[in-house]
Amino acid sequence: YNASPTLINLTFSGNSAFKNGGGIYNSYSNPTLTNVIFGGNSASSGGGVCNTSSNPVLMNVTFNDNKASFGGGISNNQSSSPTLTDITFSNNSATAYGGGIYNSSSNPALTNVTFSNNSATVYGGGMHNFSSNPTLMDITFSDNSAGTGGGMYNSSGNPVLTNGTFSGNTAEKGGGIYNIYSNPILTNVTFSGNSASSFGGGLYNDASNPVLTSVTFSGNLAFNSGGGVSNSGYSRLQIRNSILWNNHAP
Repeated sequence: YNASPTLINLTFSGNSAFKNGGGIYNSYSNPTLTNVIFGGNSASSGGGVCNTSSNPVLMNVTFNDNKASFGGGISNNQSSSPTLTDITFSNNSATAYGGGIYNSSSNPALTNVTFSNNSATVYGGGMHNFSSNPTLMDITFSDNSAGTGGGMYNSSGNPVLTNGTFSGNTAEKGGGIYNIYSNPILTNVTFSGNSASSFGGGLYNDASNPVLTSVTFSGNLAFNSGGGVSNSGYSRLQIRNSILWNNHAP
């Protein structure tokens, strides 16, 4: 609490907490972590790390096989704005929201981050954003899964994503991304090989107005409608300088 330690070359494995932060819990704290591994930790919120009103700096950190109800890898709450650079989230899981990361009223900054094979039972296999506006650059979401929003789920959030890839992600709705009451800005992003068992193989928008520039949708699949993109709830999608090719739906 209210602390800023510096942690270098450490491993947190097999730890558990009943409530917050299986590996580390930060409350009003701003630690710096470099070359750290979180493996096999568990908690209700933040299997690896839970941040409450905290702004830690993470560099070259791996989250693998951590579990939680909210945020299998990391849970950010109450205006937390961590900075994550060169981070890997793999095989983390959430029984509710955010297999890799769960953000609630938080605005993290992510650069060169990979989300692979993470899962959430309900929303956001890779990332769940609620009333949050993360900034993402050079991001990969691959082979993540969830009930809704296989790669990313946005609710009342406006993330900005530049240089990103969504590939092989799966969900019932929004294999790549699911937006509800959200207006994300995506630039130079590729959606390929994502699938939805109902609507929006690549992208699903409900009452949302995303802006897409230089975005490619290719080889995405929906088993109902919207192989590339599905829009509902008076969504007003803007697509500029983009390609939609070889997507499939009945």
